[in-house]
Amino acid sequence: MVAEQIARRGLMDERLLCAFEKVPRHLFVSKVQRYRAYDDRPLTIGYGQTISQPYIVALMTDLLKLKGNERVLDVGTGSGYQAAILSHMVNEVHSIEVIPELYNKARKLLEELELQNVYCHLGDGSTGWQGAAPFGGIVVAAAAPETPQSLLNQLEEGGRLVVPVGGQGIQQLELWQRDAGVFKHQVITGVAFVPLRGQEGWGRDAW
Repeated sequence: MVAEQIARRGLMDERLLCAFEKVPRHLFVSKVQRYRAYDDRPLTIGYGQTISQPYIVALMTDLLKLKGNERVLDVGTGSGYQAAILSHMVNEVHSIEVIPELYNKARKLLEELELQNVYCHLGDGSTGWQGAAPFGGIVVAAAAPETPQSLLNQLEEGGRLVVPVGGQGIQQLELWQRDAGVFKHQVITGVAFVPLRGQEGWGRDAW
């Protein structure tokens, strides 16, 4: 998976590749899907949610340009896989999930893996986690109707936000950076994610 799906596509950062080698992806999917855990595809994890395709997780992580001393926010804990990857790359990871069942399952698994620099929170990820802000990086694993202002506000100077933006179907993966108090952004590629639910995401009756 690391060699063929990530490195071969041009993501060559050694710390990134090492993190993917350390995290056992098959533990983050159901037992009946473990034979597909390292395939180049997303997989369902229940409650209408998915664990993203390995390359997309790697791409979004790489876009943060992490140095190792950051505090980062992972919006949409899901299975906990993204948080586990980040735990091997930064000082501190805060991960927030809105679905209680997924939150409880992911928190238990991350504790079993003894990832002591990961802090899981239950709540509305569209508004971030003010209690630990500011963040050097924020990565969002669900599509917002527009970039949440609360997440931008919780970036530290020079911090980066990676977020899919758009409606059902194909969205645009956006990269934002805070530079001297100004937010600059660019569109990276087309992606397909589940909706971001919450105050600055999609409502229950939308999508």
